[in-house]
Amino acid sequence: MKLNYHHLYYFWQVAKSGHLTRTAEALHVSQSSLSQQIRQLEERLGQALFIREGRQLHLSEAGRLAFDYADAIFTQGEELSALFAEGGHAHREVVRVGAVATLSRNFQEEFVRPLLGRDDLDLILQSGGMDDLLRRLSAHKLDVVLSNQPVRGDSEHPWRSQRLARQPVSLIASPDLSPLPEFPKALSGHAFILPGAENASRHAFDQLCSHYRLSPKIAAEVDDMAMMRLLARDTQHIAVMPPVVVRDELHNGTLKDYGALPGVWEEFYAITIQRRFESPSLKALLKRPGEALLV
Repeated sequence: MKLNYHHLYYFWQVAKSGHLTRTAEALHVSQSSLSQQIRQLEERLGQALFIREGRQLHLSEAGRLAFDYADAIFTQGEELSALFAEGGHAHREVVRVGAVATLSRNFQEEFVRPLLGRDDLDLILQSGGMDDLLRRLSAHKLDVVLSNQPVRGDSEHPWRSQRLARQPVSLIASPDLSPLPEFPKALSGHAFILPGAENASRHAFDQLCSHYRLSPKIAAEVDDMAMMRLLARDTQHIAVMPPVVVRDELHNGTLKDYGALPGVWEEFYAITIQRRFESPSLKALLKRPGEALLV
């Protein structure tokens, strides 16, 4: 008797959630029907796939092996659906890029620049919070997520983080500001616009201040780099940020780079997930040297 893939799909869904009731509700089937179909799969395979502990379901050794096969089968099915989701444009390459909402717009633009203007390709750009972007990446609704911090993958979420570039973080302010003394005295006597507390470069800045026993005055803490750019331009405060964020303002003299902070870096990552059908254009983007992304 051939394997029933409906039964295998239901098993896959239950194995991912670990809850029979929740999965039944999500699939719009009764719990008893779902249990029966999983029992039929176990009878077909001749193995118990779950170990039941109260309301929790845990995979048995055979269940873990079956899950690995099911995951490969249905994940590739989702990839296939995503690949042909464009209907009449299925023959065109589609590249879907997600970026955390706080990431430098200039960096994002430089990352996708080789794809701009191509008439043989559809480019889709989306932004959002990291958790939402990673969910979309896992569901093959995105091909890559751009972020300023890496993520750690596991067997359930095989995310891969590739560092694309890193840039020293500088003191950025109006060119009308009085000349700053050399570091670390440059951090005294001024108000600063700092990245939010979760930003890696903020952690490095705080460690630097702690090392030199400095307590700089904080004018604002800002998660969004676009907002930092505006505040740096429209106030007399000093912003702590990578120069790529204010590339245009530095070029036209609206803002001035007063020097890099020692040991403080902003890093840029591409987060992907292993796929059988990888975009050739995305592969080419990921091979570009970091310097090309920070011009």
